[in-house]
Amino acid sequence: MEKGKKMALLVGCNYPNTPNELHGCHNDVLAMCEVLIAQFGFNPNCIELLTDKPGSLTLPTGANIKKALNEMVDRAEPGDVLFFHYSGHGTLIKSRNYSTKKEEAIVPCDFNLITSVDFRQLVNRVPKGATFTILSDSCHSGGLIDKETEQIGPSSTTQTSILSTSYKSKMIPSQSIMKYLTSLTSINTTDIGTHLLELFGPDASLMFHELEPISKPLKPDEGILLSGCQTNETSADVEIMEDGRKACGVFSNAVQMVLKENSAGPLSNKQLVLLARKILAIQHFVNQHPCLYCSNENADAKFLCAADKS
Repeated sequence: MEKGKKMALLVGCNYPNTPNELHGCHNDVLAMCEVLIAQFGFNPNCIELLTDKPGSLTLPTGANIKKALNEMVDRAEPGDVLFFHYSGHGTLIKSRNYSTKKEEAIVPCDFNLITSVDFRQLVNRVPKGATFTILSDSCHSGGLIDKETEQIGPSSTTQTSILSTSYKSKMIPSQSIMKYLTSLTSINTTDIGTHLLELFGPDASLMFHELEPISKPLKPDEGILLSGCQTNETSADVEIMEDGRKACGVFSNAVQMVLKENSAGPLSNKQLVLLARKILAIQHFVNQHPCLYCSNENADAKFLCAADKS
């Protein structure tokens, strides 16, 4: 394959016909697919789309998402642009080593959690000179790449959120995940890792395997995380009255609005997140603050553009 490739994995989980059902996640990634092709020159053959839409041939299970991500990283060379857009539920779980710290995770359709440790391992494998951008429109998504440098972080507000549309939080509490997993394993333990290892074996998150700790590299890495909210916040799945009634994630929708409004010239990762924050504030989602985690260099780098080595 040629160098300077642009590759993307787009994952939307609506969890149809379950108590955790969302409505806008499929729309989020389909709309992003159009933006990638029309505005950023992605070849449709280099975009993989995984949704849990009834009839989908390949479901966005934990194993399938990680397989696709690993294959994308395996193919990467210096100068390549890698992009992962996830829209679905997120959660916070107890960290390994039984510390008080909680770790961020996304919730694939089969509940085989993909954690911040898994994303750290992926980023560590990205070759120098490539970029790996993760856009996660999920609850508790701040810090989803373990130990990544915070560029645009927590904000606080005393405003009251005034929503003109009905919305659903894109979060599944860890207690609900535990209850569901316990119903499948019948194991009497509150250790979520035990349940995940029993159900998914080697496909369970690296966080729960007895491995050497995965640490942050000593030099800036190639990971870029645009999170839909802070670690302690939730992201909203809503119906917006725009071109007809449309379900979407407010962060995904804000990002796509910003990109279309600024199609004449590229935006930096930092500019994109700050402008998305402004849109959420205008829409009265004042308790959801998108964040940016990456190296200082990548904060000012252009969104989804190859690294400039000139």
